[in-house]
Amino acid sequence: MIHWLRDRRRRRITQQPFPEEWAAILSRNVPHSTQLNADEQSRLRDFIQVFVAEKNWEGCGGLELNDEIRVTISAQAGLLVLGRPHQYFRNVQSILVYPTTIVTPERTLSHFTIPGVVPAAGIPILGEAHLGGPILLVWDRVKQNARHPEQGHDVVYHEFAHKLDMLDGAADGTPILGSRAETERWAHVCGEAFEKLRDKVQRGQGSFLDAYGATNEAEFFAVATEFFFDQSRQMKKQEPDLYAVLQDFYGQDPAARPSQRPS
Repeated sequence: MIHWLRDRRRRRITQQPFPEEWAAILSRNVPHSTQLNADEQSRLRDFIQVFVAEKNWEGCGGLELNDEIRVTISAQAGLLVLGRPHQYFRNVQSILVYPTTIVTPERTLSHFTIPGVVPAAGIPILGEAHLGGPILLVWDRVKQNARHPEQGHDVVYHEFAHKLDMLDGAADGTPILGSRAETERWAHVCGEAFEKLRDKVQRGQGSFLDAYGATNEAEFFAVATEFFFDQSRQMKKQEPDLYAVLQDFYGQDPAARPSQRPS
């Protein structure tokens, strides 16, 4: 009964016309959304309408929330799952948005701490995804990343990738996969790419993927997701096996979208 009521509510939401002001926000802030075909754009707009309506949005640090903030974040979250079965990120109830970079408070280890990551105080952050809790984002960086995908960094993709990873109850860099063969392939390809990146970072060598991905497997998956969507053509050339694994997981081939900006 609960599911039936939820689905009926969602159908009512998506039957409403997509606001023209929201379409203008997508065109201005989320270039990736304009590269989708008609069916993908329709599904993305449905996602945005439901996501905006269902999630608890909170402006923090004096930020006054508006449709530009909600739609920009929702669009990027929706792009991640456009080719996947999804439940509108059921493990995300609240999204806390700050105006600019925030500094982490003093925290203690807990059941929800990502293995291998010790919470530190006084660290400037642009976003956080909490296991069993909310997502934190800073608006100035969200907007900059969304408008400039050619830079290869996107805090929304990064934090929502963590939430995909956490759907199985663990933040370990391995999201829920469909079969044992997929899991084994993921472990082999991603494990090899992670070790290669970590080795380069330890040696002080340059790498295609951001060095932050060498922190642990969870961060590697989040960083790889950023590059998969924002540096897709270059990633397909430099990390073809990793690109192929992510292509199968996300059900998308962003490098093949014809109007993508050169990367």
